[in-house]
Amino acid sequence: MSQEKPIEVVAGIIWRDDLFLSAERPVGKDYAGWWEFPGGKVEPGETLGEALVRELQEELGITASKFELWLEKIVEYPEYTVRLHFFDVWKFEGEVSSCEGQKFDWFKISDSPSVRFLPVNNEILRLLRNRESR
Repeated sequence: MSQEKPIEVVAGIIWRDDLFLSAERPVGKDYAGWWEFPGGKVEPGETLGEALVRELQEELGITASKFELWLEKIVEYPEYTVRLHFFDVWKFEGEVSSCEGQKFDWFKISDSPSVRFLPVNNEILRLLRNRESR
């Protein structure tokens, strides 16, 4: 594990009925073309909740209004370590739009999406399916 402090990142699992939202990483970002739960880095002085609200506003034009931390996961990449904070987002204001030119879509948790998710998100999808089946 890297001796440096992990990069803090928030990700929103945005729900609408029994569907969740996912977005494709845009061209120019690491892992462009892979799909993920929307979110991003926590800025200095921000709480995790503030970062989640800001990131979803910047990426999708929505304001999360009811959300809760579900899971934390550390992921080690060759160049850095990330601590991911996954939030269930139960309610939001506004219409989802592509503010960064990224594709997005709604998926049913019980389906295997036909898009390529980041490896860590495949694990999260498995955990969500297990949680939903209880």
